[in-house]
Amino acid sequence: MQNKPQFKFALRPWKVTDLDSLIKHANNFKIAKNMTDQFPFPYTIEKGKAFINFVSSNNPPNVLAIEIDGETVGAVGVHMQSDIQKMNAEMGYWLSESYWGKGIMTEAIKQMTDYAFKTWPINRIYARPFGTNIGSQKALEKAGFKLEARFEKTFYKNDEFVDELIYAIRKEE
Repeated sequence: MQNKPQFKFALRPWKVTDLDSLIKHANNFKIAKNMTDQFPFPYTIEKGKAFINFVSSNNPPNVLAIEIDGETVGAVGVHMQSDIQKMNAEMGYWLSESYWGKGIMTEAIKQMTDYAFKTWPINRIYARPFGTNIGSQKALEKAGFKLEARFEKTFYKNDEFVDELIYAIRKEE
């Protein structure tokens, strides 16, 4: 397995000019099937504009674009929690199918984790991949996240129940 990404990439804030590449890469059922229902399929221009407007309004930015060769090919973000979970953030991410299996997502997760711990007063970041999403599980594990829990058949997506896994990393780790 790859330790370093096969492609150079950058994490950066979203721009209005990312709309075309966002639609091009996000409009894929193979991506949407592993995401919450907030990630649309089909991924329309209207949904893309709303997403870019939303993530561009956060300062500091908590959702960053993954850019390769000047094109936006994915996203990685952390979402701060509130109330008694206020020291936690949930991480979400996606990557264009064209770049799966090349080590990019693992490195993007590592970079976002470092950025989040330096930027917000949190001590834990967690992600909740589907039990069927082996690629996401491997990316998290390679980035230093540990499996904390598995809940059987808690997510309902595409007319079936799937397991919810909880991976996390703590600031001191």
